[in-house]
Amino acid sequence: MCEIKIEKINKFYGKLHALKDVSLEIEQNSLFGLLGVNGAGKTTLIKILTCLSAPTSGNAIVHGLSVTNDADKVKEIVDVSPQETAVAPNLTVRENLDFFAALYRVDDEEYISSIINAFSLDEVLNQKAKTLSGGWKRRTSIAIGMISKPKILFLDEPTLGLDVLARRELWKIIRELKGKVTIILTTHYLEEAEALCDKVAIMAKGKVLATGTPEELKLLAGTGNFEDAFIKIAEGEL
Repeated sequence: MCEIKIEKINKFYGKLHALKDVSLEIEQNSLFGLLGVNGAGKTTLIKILTCLSAPTSGNAIVHGLSVTNDADKVKEIVDVSPQETAVAPNLTVRENLDFFAALYRVDDEEYISSIINAFSLDEVLNQKAKTLSGGWKRRTSIAIGMISKPKILFLDEPTLGLDVLARRELWKIIRELKGKVTIILTTHYLEEAEALCDKVAIMAKGKVLATGTPEELKLLAGTGNFEDAFIKIAEGEL
């Protein structure tokens, strides 16, 4: 079942054509990766899908709602775990969760407890966020993103700057979320996209150049290595 249908979206910032006839379909409860070098248009597309910015032309249907006509309703069913860790540093992990639960009017202690368990936050629950390691901060940030019970969760560079072990721990948690919520992932770690994503779209200069599973894109590029396939597609060699 299609959860997000993007229909020929264009976005101009003055004379800059940031998105050029972008069309995509993303399946419900899948994990979809947006890949591309800086300036490819990934952030602009996410801003449009989360109704933080309006398209210049075109539309996207998100869980049956139009980003151009139903922006307020779309905002109620999406959440974002941004690249900059979204935690209040002087609050404990538990206080952060409670704060966002109150903000979203989520009065469901059983649900909050299920998030604490899913993200294994018990051991740091009473620590102030500013004392956490980078891995625990990212884990807490994504847990906060789940507090609002979103239909669609955007993860922007979730493992940026983490060491190998912390990254792999976070991979486990993201895998456990698969099938429960539609996840849109942006990352510069190609091994991460290959390991986690059901499908990916490779973008460059505001255009979607190719879409498919990592295996399909390797076949398209005629290479057994996903990084080589990405480079060939992103540089327009196909």
